[in-house]
Amino acid sequence: MTTTGGADVVGPTGPDDPHNRNTTANAGTADLVASEGDHLPERFPNPGLPPHRYRTTDFDPQAAKRAERQVTALFLLSVVGSIIFCVAYFAIPLEGNFQNIQYSTLFLGLGLGLAIFAIGIGAVHWAKTLMPDHEVSEERHYIGDEQSRTDAMTIINEGLEESGIGRRTVIRNSLIGAAAIAPIPVVLSLGDLGPLPGDALTTTLWDEGTRLTRDPDGTPIRAQDVQIGSVFHVIPEGLEESEHPLEEKAKAVVLLIRVEPGVVEYREDREGWDVDGIYAYSKICTHVGCPVALYEQVTHHLLCPCHQSTFDFAKHCEVIFGPAKRPLPQLPIRVDDEGYLVAQRGFEEPVGPSFWERGEA
Repeated sequence: MTTTGGADVVGPTGPDDPHNRNTTANAGTADLVASEGDHLPERFPNPGLPPHRYRTTDFDPQAAKRAERQVTALFLLSVVGSIIFCVAYFAIPLEGNFQNIQYSTLFLGLGLGLAIFAIGIGAVHWAKTLMPDHEVSEERHYIGDEQSRTDAMTIINEGLEESGIGRRTVIRNSLIGAAAIAPIPVVLSLGDLGPLPGDALTTTLWDEGTRLTRDPDGTPIRAQDVQIGSVFHVIPEGLEESEHPLEEKAKAVVLLIRVEPGVVEYREDREGWDVDGIYAYSKICTHVGCPVALYEQVTHHLLCPCHQSTFDFAKHCEVIFGPAKRPLPQLPIRVDDEGYLVAQRGFEEPVGPSFWERGEA
């Protein structure tokens, strides 16, 4: 738009008109488009490294000594954490009651966490306060000749010297101690994953005539108390009196579910294993042993919350989704003379994770 004699006249404008924004922008963009072989000039010069900011520990010997003591204290704190873990591992028995398990879990977790956390924070604090923090830029090149290798070793030795690991003997020794003892909790934890079970998973407290009782109070269950759609978490009678109640419970826990007759498909080899639509299946997921505790009444699906393995109760708990590879083992049950639900015998197949080596019963 131009103005002539005080009047506004709308019309095309030239490329030099500052109001012609599109033209100007396009022209500027065209100037910046690079074609093959062109080299655009640098827009910004290399600013280089910023000025070095010295830390208090760089010029104050007292601050450096204080930081050294702090790093040493953190490494020693890591040692204390490892010791707490080892003491809790050996001193707190897991048999007896669940309070022992709570204390064991608490102190094992605190000890291991303190051991790892303190040694990590100590290393970071050492690097931040005592190790050289000058920014440098070095070109990398192939170390092919003897002189290059010698220069490389010189650089490595200078780095070790600058880190202070040679002259700061207190830090070095405390780090060695923390690093030496820190793997012990890990080794103990891995060793406690358990030996290969062999036939241990085919041997549970379930036996002929063993009553099904409620978990955790141990109350026996009558068949008439199990309504259609109800779910009971079940343990074998006498579990608490066994020599290793927690280990036995980990293998013997059972889900007791009642459905309408005809819901579960008929299998000749399992005829008589239920009581009027009351079925008992192992609660231990056949993937990695998590407790299967979620039952969807409409679809008759059992879900393991750990990795979403899904078992179809209507098809004898066969796997329909997830990483589990085997159906949940079924416990054959009947009613005794007093109307209580009891086991006909133990499981006929191993319970628990399928990845363990196992001996078939």
